[in-house]
Amino acid sequence: MRRTGNPWIERVGFVLAFAAVHAALWWLTAISANLPLGDVTITYSRWIETGRSADFWVGIDGEWVYPILAIVPMAAAALGGIASIGSGWLLLMVLLDAVACAFLWRFRARGGFGSRADGSSSRGVRVVWWWLAFLLALGPIALGRIDTVATVFALVGVAFVASRPAVASALFTAGAWTKVWPAALVGVLLLLRKGHRRGVLAGALVLSALIVLVDVLWGGAPYLLSFIGEQTGRALQIESPLATPFMWSAAFGAPGAAVFYNQQILTFEVSGAGTHAAAAVSTPLMAIVVVAGVVLALWAARRGARRAELAPVLALLFVATLIATNKVGSPQYIGWLAVPIVWGLAAGTPSVRRFVPIAIAALPTAVLTQLIYPAYYDQVLTLQPWMLVVLTLRNVLEVAILAWTVVELVRMGRGAGRMDA
Repeated sequence: MRRTGNPWIERVGFVLAFAAVHAALWWLTAISANLPLGDVTITYSRWIETGRSADFWVGIDGEWVYPILAIVPMAAAALGGIASIGSGWLLLMVLLDAVACAFLWRFRARGGFGSRADGSSSRGVRVVWWWLAFLLALGPIALGRIDTVATVFALVGVAFVASRPAVASALFTAGAWTKVWPAALVGVLLLLRKGHRRGVLAGALVLSALIVLVDVLWGGAPYLLSFIGEQTGRALQIESPLATPFMWSAAFGAPGAAVFYNQQILTFEVSGAGTHAAAAVSTPLMAIVVVAGVVLALWAARRGARRAELAPVLALLFVATLIATNKVGSPQYIGWLAVPIVWGLAAGTPSVRRFVPIAIAALPTAVLTQLIYPAYYDQVLTLQPWMLVVLTLRNVLEVAILAWTVVELVRMGRGAGRMDA
């Protein structure tokens, strides 16, 4: 294959694009309505200030909503002072995104995104270009939450999935000790990285043991797992797919249906007939879909489907399930989709062809999310019909992405069976 073009031109072009996108995101955090950086400048700063002034650290001296590793980037962002934690946080997130891009730079999407189907006349498009577009589509929330840190850990882990699964597992585990959800990616490796399960398990256990040891030495043993119980009493958050029919009920004035602010956990939720039942069913529903996905993936693998191609589809099923069936619908959750999509785009030509439609669908999903928060969140709260339409479309896309993963696992299993026959 003859290479064309100057690689330095592409590198310089990407650096300029990276700087422009992150400058735009930084600027949007400053000018957007509805405080897109509010969690950092209000909540995170309060936790760090309390730790410094009163020697009371969340997760160590008391219960906390996040796993203990999340306190590290929060404290790092405040090294220049609590007053500048917002700037410190944004600078740290930009640096972390740059690290992720450096590790993912070598991966190209061949067989899709403009390269020929046989990959013979084009080197394909680097996967990081898609991620950059996705960040811009998602808007300031892509930098304004602790989820960014977990996502970067997971993206760097994707770069090691094929060559060093134990390292990938350790990085996914670091993400899980920051924001839980990357633990699902460790599960994917354990299920589908046949022949490497011992290394995957060792990577997860060794890093977890180190984190637990440090936490215990600091006196945090009683609250090490307090984050697990912090979500159990929540009602339906207004952005979640399960809350969508109740938001419309509130807009049409149904008795008891309304948006309210939960002072304890600092989030907007919806009340009304059936909301408690919907919130209660969310966790069992999530478990059922995850188990069904595992069964389908193992069935497809037994029929001869390539495990390297099954892995990102199963990873996307796990992540999409955590988003679409969750009673908490925080906008930053959409950023999680980047990890399995990048994984799929980096897993070879057949996987690229499979993931291109989802990579494209994720972009309007992110744009709609940015419209919901922070752009017009005040109009979501006041139940403006046009914003409820936007919210409904975004949630339909979330469910559609989840449905695609189920259909694709079935197709891969059937296809492998036909080839075997």
